[in-house]
Amino acid sequence: MHYEGHVIRPPSEAGSILLQATVGCSHNKCTFCGAYKGERFKIKKDEIIMADIEYAAKHFAHIRRLFICDGDALIIPHKRLLAILTRIKKRLPQVTRVGVYANSKAIKMKTEEQLLELKQHGIGIMYMGLESGDEVTLQNIKKGATSEKMILMGKKARESGVKLSVTVLLGIAGKERSVIHAEETGRVLSAIDPEYVGALSLMLIPGTPMHNDYETGKFEMIEPDDMLRELRTMIANTDLTRGLFFANHASNYLPIKARLPKDKQSAIKSIDDALSGKIGLKPEHMRAL
Repeated sequence: MHYEGHVIRPPSEAGSILLQATVGCSHNKCTFCGAYKGERFKIKKDEIIMADIEYAAKHFAHIRRLFICDGDALIIPHKRLLAILTRIKKRLPQVTRVGVYANSKAIKMKTEEQLLELKQHGIGIMYMGLESGDEVTLQNIKKGATSEKMILMGKKARESGVKLSVTVLLGIAGKERSVIHAEETGRVLSAIDPEYVGALSLMLIPGTPMHNDYETGKFEMIEPDDMLRELRTMIANTDLTRGLFFANHASNYLPIKARLPKDKQSAIKSIDDALSGKIGLKPEHMRAL
């Protein structure tokens, strides 16, 4: 397989075939993210992508899921993306689900009909980074989208029938807006009503604007207990039809997996037990991105 730069995939795609169709991220301005710094976004040549599909057909014929990397592969022009999916279906018939990262800009560029067509050609899940539902925080981190746009694009993705996984970041608002961030993120998640929510804990990456702000005192990182309180408030303010709320990423202090609304109160109780010391938190040396 031909890989360039930093190849990033969601934790749930750890066992998937990783087909890199784009390099980097078309936005690449988020202040907290250092994944693609110094990398210029590009769509790889069709012949390289098709060659990798052939390689996968020979060596990964037993793997049933495939993830198209990198940062926002959904932004590939529709006809080219359809051609890639058609080749995947032909050469990797055992693949039952294809996943992609999908930011709000990429979803907006696709029509409802095109999203339906992508689903028919194998796209089974999209991963969208919300990070926060708080308008001020979204501006501060240079996300490039308002909370209203996130809601509209999240709903648009859901209406296509493709499963949607939304990522949020604990601690991203700093100390001052922690409660507002948690409440507003719950509001936006409720409006989108995705099948999956993944809550990660902010880990500052040297060289990023947010880390620089932390070093100069402009950004105040919250403590582990504050992250738990933020998570508690976020879950309390999130109403999903039958969605799974995960906070079991390696970066998190307390692993939580709850199907809302059924498990909401038990998740909140687990957080309360951790805050009272009845449940221990993950040590810092065991946390990782």
